[in-house]
Amino acid sequence: MLLISTMFMIVKYAGESGVALPEIMFWRQAVCVPLLLGWLAMNGKLSMLRTQRLPTHARRAAVGMGGMVCNFGAAILLPLAEATTLGFTTPLFAVILTALVLREKVGPWRWLAVVLGFAGVLIIAQPGHQPISLLGAAAGLGSGLLVAVVSFQIKDLARSEPPIAVVFYFAAFGSLLMAPLLPFVMTSHTAFQWLLLLGVGVIGTIAQLFLTASLRFGSVASVIVMDYSALIWATLYGWLIWDHLPPTATWLGAPAIIAAGITIAWREHKLGKIAALEAKAQAETQS
Repeated sequence: MLLISTMFMIVKYAGESGVALPEIMFWRQAVCVPLLLGWLAMNGKLSMLRTQRLPTHARRAAVGMGGMVCNFGAAILLPLAEATTLGFTTPLFAVILTALVLREKVGPWRWLAVVLGFAGVLIIAQPGHQPISLLGAAAGLGSGLLVAVVSFQIKDLARSEPPIAVVFYFAAFGSLLMAPLLPFVMTSHTAFQWLLLLGVGVIGTIAQLFLTASLRFGSVASVIVMDYSALIWATLYGWLIWDHLPPTATWLGAPAIIAAGITIAWREHKLGKIAALEAKAQAETQS
């Protein structure tokens, strides 16, 4: 979460320095490709990139890049703490998608968490008062929705693909999607701006690998809870670099969104344990 928060801080700084969003997104992905190829080659593991699901990787990249537009756009348009907090709405959208798209039963605990979470969003956005950019708020909510969609895609890919292959093909397809836009948005950069773009790519790649490792060695519920520590780093960066501290509305709304996310994570964890026990009991009965 520290690395991810650092990446968003650099994205915001680069965007405010005049680097176009499509170019930031291109270098975020393009830097990742040679880094992963080099690491796999040195370890003799290039075979991990073999796949028969390129179309699925491409669809995941298309949705993921849409989420990145919203994620990076929110970071540029909003103070970092507010952008980070709105990104915490992903579990709320995941519950809605589970009920409406997957047609799975969602109980009262999770629906109550969704209502609580979006109440927190309304407190932060304060519609009608315009304390924050409405476009930025829309981008933050859009990132929450699209990241939720991506989480279902990654879950599907993880059944047959190693995590590093998922990361690699996202970077490869993502940079290909952004490359055609470069002639229209790319401008000359200072050495410092090039350093910022390199930093976005390198730090973003390491952060993604760390996140993948955390999901490998820790439970999903515990990893999701740790996501909320990003608010600490975002607030610290906002204060140190932009001299901005979140207003009262953010301090009131953020706990509601975080509490909603933790409630959903707790409920998913509990339901998972119940399902595992039922499956074990059924297997023992059949044997």
